[in-house]
Amino acid sequence: MPVNRKREQGKDAAVQGTNDSSVVSKVSAAAQGYFHDDFLKHFVCKMSRRAPLINRGYYVRWKAVDHCVKQFLHATKSCLRRQILSLGAGFDSLFFRLHAEGALGGVTVFEVDFPEVAHRKAALINSNACLKDTLPDWETVLKKQTNAVFISSGHYNLIGVDVRKEQEVEATLSAAGLQWDNPTLILSEVVLTYMETQWSDAVIGWAARLLPQSMFVMYEQIRPDDPFGRVMQSHFLKLNSKIHSLQQYPDTVAQTQRFIQQGWEKCVCLDMNQFYFDLLHKDEQQRVENLEPFDEFEEWHQKFSHYFILTASKGSVTRQALLTLPNASSIPLMTPQWDTHPPLVIQPMCGSPSVEALGMASALLTPEFILLTGGFGRNGRDTAARVLIKEEGGWKCACVEVHGDKVVSLYQTLTSVPGGGAVLFGGRSSPLSPSGSVVLVSVDLADEVQLSFKKIVCTGTGPKPRWRHTSTLICYNDKTFLFVFGGRSEKDPVLGDAHFLCLEDKHWTEITVVGAGPEARHSHSACAYGGGLVIFGGLGEGGRPLGDALYLRPTSSGFCWEMKDLRPPPVPRYSHSAHVINEKLVVVGGVWLQADGVPGVSVINLNTGSCVEIQLDTLCVPWPLMLHSFCSELLDCEGSELVLIGGGGNCFSFGTHLNLHPVTVDLKPILCC
Repeated sequence: MPVNRKREQGKDAAVQGTNDSSVVSKVSAAAQGYFHDDFLKHFVCKMSRRAPLINRGYYVRWKAVDHCVKQFLHATKSCLRRQILSLGAGFDSLFFRLHAEGALGGVTVFEVDFPEVAHRKAALINSNACLKDTLPDWETVLKKQTNAVFISSGHYNLIGVDVRKEQEVEATLSAAGLQWDNPTLILSEVVLTYMETQWSDAVIGWAARLLPQSMFVMYEQIRPDDPFGRVMQSHFLKLNSKIHSLQQYPDTVAQTQRFIQQGWEKCVCLDMNQFYFDLLHKDEQQRVENLEPFDEFEEWHQKFSHYFILTASKGSVTRQALLTLPNASSIPLMTPQWDTHPPLVIQPMCGSPSVEALGMASALLTPEFILLTGGFGRNGRDTAARVLIKEEGGWKCACVEVHGDKVVSLYQTLTSVPGGGAVLFGGRSSPLSPSGSVVLVSVDLADEVQLSFKKIVCTGTGPKPRWRHTSTLICYNDKTFLFVFGGRSEKDPVLGDAHFLCLEDKHWTEITVVGAGPEARHSHSACAYGGGLVIFGGLGEGGRPLGDALYLRPTSSGFCWEMKDLRPPPVPRYSHSAHVINEKLVVVGGVWLQADGVPGVSVINLNTGSCVEIQLDTLCVPWPLMLHSFCSELLDCEGSELVLIGGGGNCFSFGTHLNLHPVTVDLKPILCC
């Protein structure tokens, strides 16, 4: 066998392997109640429970395709005969599910996949009474000339043929009984992307040419060039299943133009965040979000922003089945007002200390000493604290044994306090086990670093256990307070309460606060400013990012909330970091849904409310830099050098990606503007 032919067969086999993984994930989601499908389980040898993030991802994929199928069936209900043509169907159970729902009136389903996959599926159906009984009139036909195997029945046809071979596909479908002039739904669920772009374009083109009354539904990947997209591409390359069309069609606009150029009359393409927030009813969103403990919002939203659902129509009958967004989107698209200022350069921290973890907390205790606690790294939750120490040759990282009380958690807060040391509050070990502990952190820097954690008992009514909150040091009436705001708890998706802990008295204190406070949120930022603090962004009610800034201003009797009027409005984001430097709120990184690309640095003038977005230059960083679930510290008193530590996440089923080393950003260019 020629080497090239053998290589191509290896790639085809790898693509076929993605079917096996996909169906196991769908079975997992169905078993956890995300959707109802009694037939998928018959196509797997062994069930395996996937992580909640993967269950959610496959639910939305299933829901989007199901939504389009139901729209097509509704739009064509008056037609005598209708057809569904599923390309690369794999072990999909659509026919059996629709049959059980009684939704196949006048509908014939044609499934096409590699002959090897069709053979396996036919064998599974033939050996399973539940599946076989759905097809009382079936027969198996072998076409020796084309090696096409298909099950033929009144409403279901399973065909084994390579969809890249247009003439063979057309002849085999015709022989199987497909009527080219009947209203037809073409389904392509992560199929065409595995083909060379010339072949996938050809499939889209011949479908438009041969099926004059049809709707094409496609679910695939987009946005290849940001950090998540790079990790996604690397994953499929490791599987020998390169996703081909990403570079030529990198976004929803390009995919829409692609279909129009290939002969389709109308096309609507949405990323999965748009589908989820705008086309799923809020009750359904709430049902899904309550099924399993969950705390991977950054990866969930990024996964959704890197996949799309597309509908394209040919003919008047199917046009009304296209995806339709509401007049007012709940996540309206925004264009970042990128400043003309050159991008800020990011580079690995001097000394390149190794710190790989997400959800850590940090505190700069001296200009040469940064304390890191908590987080989730390569070996799970970290039980030891880490320190970054500046030496003559650069920074180094060291693990330090902690004496006293053990604290193991993610998304806690660590706040430096006057006189040395820090206060640690909250965090979680799991989404079902948050902490409400206040922990005093004592540090001895003589000779070897000594750390001591001591949980302290505070009087008064304190906040409920939480994580993803903020804790900020403020002064009031000559006393020092830890101001705790927001976060989430085991039962509360978002919290909007505020609490003052007097550090001298160890007492949760009631202080008068007036004005309309921030809406409930988590994963926001809070920075000391003007005797009070300023809160920015976060993830709000219903999982929607926020882009507001509120100032907690001191008054003679307490504090007052004031909303800052920001112009132009910054793109809403969460899981970022922020610092106030010379009356400017400098917001770095995070996750946003409303704009392409990834957040850079947003500079907000707290006096005027003016806001500019500045991009980051990451060319000096040799790995995909993910700026979420990280922490940051200013390294000098002028605030000109910022270090970003940790960050990354579980990139859906593509593997966990953690930033390898801390990186620094030179802020001098924006501070002198």
